[in-house]
Amino acid sequence: MDMIAPVDDFFLSEMSIQKGIMQLVELDRSDMLYHAMGEHHQIPGGSVANTVAGCGNLGLRTAFIGKVTDDEIGRAYVEGTRADGTDCPNDPVAGGHLPSSRSMIFVSPDGERSMNTYLGISSEVGPDDVPEEVCYEARILFLEGYLYDKPKGKQAFETAARLTRNAGGKAGIALSDPFCVDRHRDDFRKLVKELDYVIGNEHEWLSLYQTEDLSTALETAASDSGLIVCTRSGNDVVLVSGTEQATAPVREITPVDATGAGDQFAAGFLYGLATGADLATSGRMGCVAAAEVISHYGARPEADLKTLFAKEGLI
Repeated sequence: MDMIAPVDDFFLSEMSIQKGIMQLVELDRSDMLYHAMGEHHQIPGGSVANTVAGCGNLGLRTAFIGKVTDDEIGRAYVEGTRADGTDCPNDPVAGGHLPSSRSMIFVSPDGERSMNTYLGISSEVGPDDVPEEVCYEARILFLEGYLYDKPKGKQAFETAARLTRNAGGKAGIALSDPFCVDRHRDDFRKLVKELDYVIGNEHEWLSLYQTEDLSTALETAASDSGLIVCTRSGNDVVLVSGTEQATAPVREITPVDATGAGDQFAAGFLYGLATGADLATSGRMGCVAAAEVISHYGARPEADLKTLFAKEGLI
């Protein structure tokens, strides 16, 4: 569950919060930050869950595989996800030994977000939590790189990807952040070669191939993978599929809350992939979706994305 509050830089300093990154926290610090944040917005979140919600906004049939405890936060998460039109096949776990996960997101005046995430029971997602029938029906599977920090998470990925691809679907991954890439570089390089598509930002691609030259990183990635996407904060998005390369322009706007920009870029891009759009159009769809979500608080779209796409001549 995302808990989002506006704060100033002094608050971040006082709370020893590193600005602009995601930090994992233990339960005690999670409770302390929750009580310090005061008035806040509470919205079902999580990176790939936000992407799936964006795809649902665009009219795609969606499901989210996750894990919550049968507590107040967990029940609200599942109810909110289902109410938004995304299937949540896993019911809250009764008697879970860990609470449901939550992320305290502090948004500074410049729109930058500083995330403090307690993983809770979501870190226990494993292969037993992957519903076979969902994977059999899936045309596109989107995996969250952060979950690779847990052995059972890796097994869940392998299970879901195998089932989906065996049934004729595509599977891909978000690299998540440069620190996540640093921790799992060998595994992620293997995934780039094995999966159907990979989405990352420039810092993640540079970290993956241990270079300071983005062109070198993307050339290597393109030779490894069927489809790669590179977002570059404030600059054109680069998309490469085989010998085909495209760019998508980014319009600079002042963010209200940068939370979810990458998540909704992925939603727009995946909508393009699902509907057979070309690379450039898919990239532009991602940019339009990202621009919408940073214009307000929260990591999920509030406007009808299809209407925005139509205004841009994308559909």
